[in-house]
Amino acid sequence: MKSKGKNFPILFLIFGLILVGIISTVSIKNYVRMNSGKKVIHQGILFKENEGEKIFFKKPSASPNKTSIKIYKSKRVMELYGDGNLIGRFKIGLGRVPQGKKEAEGDKKTPEGDYYICYINSQTKYTYFLGISYPNVEDAQNALDKNIINRTQYERIKYAIKNKKQPPWNTPLGGAIGIHGGGSKYNWTYGCVALSNEDMNILKKYAHLETSVKIYK
Repeated sequence: MKSKGKNFPILFLIFGLILVGIISTVSIKNYVRMNSGKKVIHQGILFKENEGEKIFFKKPSASPNKTSIKIYKSKRVMELYGDGNLIGRFKIGLGRVPQGKKEAEGDKKTPEGDYYICYINSQTKYTYFLGISYPNVEDAQNALDKNIINRTQYERIKYAIKNKKQPPWNTPLGGAIGIHGGGSKYNWTYGCVALSNEDMNILKKYAHLETSVKIYK
């Protein structure tokens, strides 16, 4: 009898260890299952975000009365709108210095701001060229404040923008910036926005003189 009494605490200890092991195993499985679920949800969110920015073009059933272009430099994406509806999103290449807004001739930066198409050239080795109204009044004012251009040059730019014309492209601010083909795999231009030749052939059908072009960071 004394022998059985001595063994009881040992048996109780063993039973306790087994019980703790079972509880721990169940808890770990629940934790893994819960966290696995969280991963699936997270992946779903990322998938939706990517889907929302997919590259595509959907030809509208009728030719839009008004088109506009939005360019997002940080995403290297161009969006084409027809009558306010998004009809295409294209990959783009930028200037060789993609960060920062263009401020001078030869800085190899792509402008940032509100512009419009002011010039069209179909005779170019880059498929097609849509010149934009850089520099705009804000670009000119900034350059005037920094003594990059003089008052006469500023007034010439201001007059052209007011009348929806091509601003002077021969000032220290530079010019001849536009949208053209040639490829969008990397940032290779001197400040222009580049599309693949295929995408450029699509865009030229919808972008015309005075089409709004907004360029964001």
